[in-house]
Amino acid sequence: MMAEKGGVTKLDVSVLNAEQQEKLRQFKIKTRIDNERYLRSHPEVDVLIGDFLRDVLHKRPADIRGFAADHFSNPNLQETILPKMEGNSDTN
Repeated sequence: MMAEKGGVTKLDVSVLNAEQQEKLRQFKIKTRIDNERYLRSHPEVDVLIGDFLRDVLHKRPADIRGFAADHFSNPNLQETILPKMEGNSDTN
């Protein structure tokens, strides 16, 4: 493993043999497919994330973690998101 900026660790896949690299590649493909299926079956995720990003870019909070916590723990979040979900239903 190699340390990256911000504390993120990058794996050095060159230490894997060919079989391990192929298994890893197949695992990544399966994970992407599974994630895509999940997101397609839950369009509310797109609305939630889009709404959050719009607010972040509009308000540009200094404390992004606190802002995110407040945003996603808002007791009125469902009432905010449902009309947007209904507005997107004709495109899905």
